[in-house]
Amino acid sequence: MQDRRKSKKIKIGKIFIGGDSPISVQSMLNAKSNDLKENIRQGRELEKAGCEILRVSVPDTESVNLIYALKENVNIPIVADIHFNHKLAVNAANAGVDKIRINPGNIGSDKAIEEVADICNQKNIPIRIGVNSGSVEKKFLSEYGGATPEALCESALYNVSLLEKFDFKNIIISAKSSNVKDTVSAYRMIAKACNYPLHLGITETGVEKIGLLKSAAGIGSLLLDGIGDTIRISLTANPIKEVEAGINLLKALRLRKGIDIISCPTCGRTRINVENLTNEAQRRLRGCSKNLKVAIMGCVVNGPGEASYADIGICGGNGVGVLFKKGKKVKCVPEEEILDNLITEINKMETGEEGIDKMQGA
Repeated sequence: MQDRRKSKKIKIGKIFIGGDSPISVQSMLNAKSNDLKENIRQGRELEKAGCEILRVSVPDTESVNLIYALKENVNIPIVADIHFNHKLAVNAANAGVDKIRINPGNIGSDKAIEEVADICNQKNIPIRIGVNSGSVEKKFLSEYGGATPEALCESALYNVSLLEKFDFKNIIISAKSSNVKDTVSAYRMIAKACNYPLHLGITETGVEKIGLLKSAAGIGSLLLDGIGDTIRISLTANPIKEVEAGINLLKALRLRKGIDIISCPTCGRTRINVENLTNEAQRRLRGCSKNLKVAIMGCVVNGPGEASYADIGICGGNGVGVLFKKGKKVKCVPEEEILDNLITEINKMETGEEGIDKMQGA
């Protein structure tokens, strides 16, 4: 993994994006904007699931009321997603929103852009320039023959210049396409061209299974390059799935502390139900912040042997389960007791924290 790209550090609500700040996970509410009760419920659930930045559509004046409601009921930064109407951006800023997502090039005249830049400068509200393959300006589409990576990059930098013209530099950039390869290329170009923080994502990925693959390939590639300061895994699914996937991706790349469960694909040597045990372990260890690699393996070949680098693990034996740490067998227990023993041992490895079962109510 390459060293992380050096980017500007920007404050959003009570957290920071960019610089040496942890890479944050975002999601977006998908309830109707005028349904305050449902949006509040969903916002609280997303916060509980680990969402660190919450975006909401603001398509009309009435929708600004949702910002007031969310600010009173959730404790994470709120982002207003706005298109075309600069007055909505101004209203959102006055409602106390923590960040605005907008493309300056589609909100009208220089005067409109200046009005948004001024109010955001006054209130120290950052703006995310959100370019995607469907919003690229015609001149760039013509020049580059479509929504190519070059066109996405040029569009993003052009929109940046529209804000910089009014001395606004509290900027975050995203440049998303449904084409994974094009998205990765565009972000790499933008990363070289400026030092603004980058919000990563692949747009229009589809339903959960295929969306996870596309997002992991694209976002993961960029993070391994050291590029990216905040992420959203966009799925045609419950937004909580987006948050869980984002957190798990960061853990998998060792960019976030927490339990990393590894498990074997199973074969004819398997002596325990690896799939069921792994799913249950995932449930019971959810929320544990201990930085541990936990192995659940089907046999002694894949257990203390191939998974010897794991901090702790279990594997199947002849009618028993084997608990091991760093490749060394600790003890054998009845197969039906192996998961409870694993959780107990992980609890002992925690320092100054409540046990996992207590945290999860298991």
